[in-house]
Amino acid sequence: MKVIELHKSVTASNDADAEELRREMKERGTLLINLMSSPGSGKTTLLSRTIRDLGAELNIAVLEADIESAVDAERIAALGALSVQVHTDGMCHMDAGMTRTGLEAMGLEQIDLAFLENIGNLICPAEYDTGAGRNVMILSVPEGDDKPLKYPLMFQTSDALVITKTDTLGYFDFDLETCKNRVRKLNPAIEIFPVSAKTGEGMKEWEEWLKKETSAWKQK
Repeated sequence: MKVIELHKSVTASNDADAEELRREMKERGTLLINLMSSPGSGKTTLLSRTIRDLGAELNIAVLEADIESAVDAERIAALGALSVQVHTDGMCHMDAGMTRTGLEAMGLEQIDLAFLENIGNLICPAEYDTGAGRNVMILSVPEGDDKPLKYPLMFQTSDALVITKTDTLGYFDFDLETCKNRVRKLNPAIEIFPVSAKTGEGMKEWEEWLKKETSAWKQK
């Protein structure tokens, strides 16, 4: 497992570089998914369950972005998936240039689906195009159903929302339908997947969406 130190954003022309990276990933046939959420939402747990469930069907890689440590990348690597850790030197987001640097260090031969596990917060990651083919947001039940009201851009820029830790719905004041309605007012086209990586509830629907999107991405 590699660890890469990034001390500054490597490009000022982020939008153009993001489009170029997206084009290259399309030609390669590898779907890159930018996974965004707040800390503790269950990104790595969701990825671990997804890799275990789909590992026999898809070759999956994960680019882990953190300010420090390699804990999450080590968890992913232990599952047998290709994993690279990126340290952002205090920066609260990944951009297209930083993502390219991580992917180049990773190498993507024979990879169908690559996840960028972005820095954990609900503001900065939504403001920077990483060059991903799809943006996915994770919102956990303990965070509350009011987050679409507080952080609208994150929901507006996402192609899918995964609501995690649904096995805890009985313990928190979280109205699932209210949350869905708030999100769809911001983004009518968004796909929403309530899941529990712990129990497996809802994972099939999420994983079927991943397989469908990966297959569509490979079409020229």
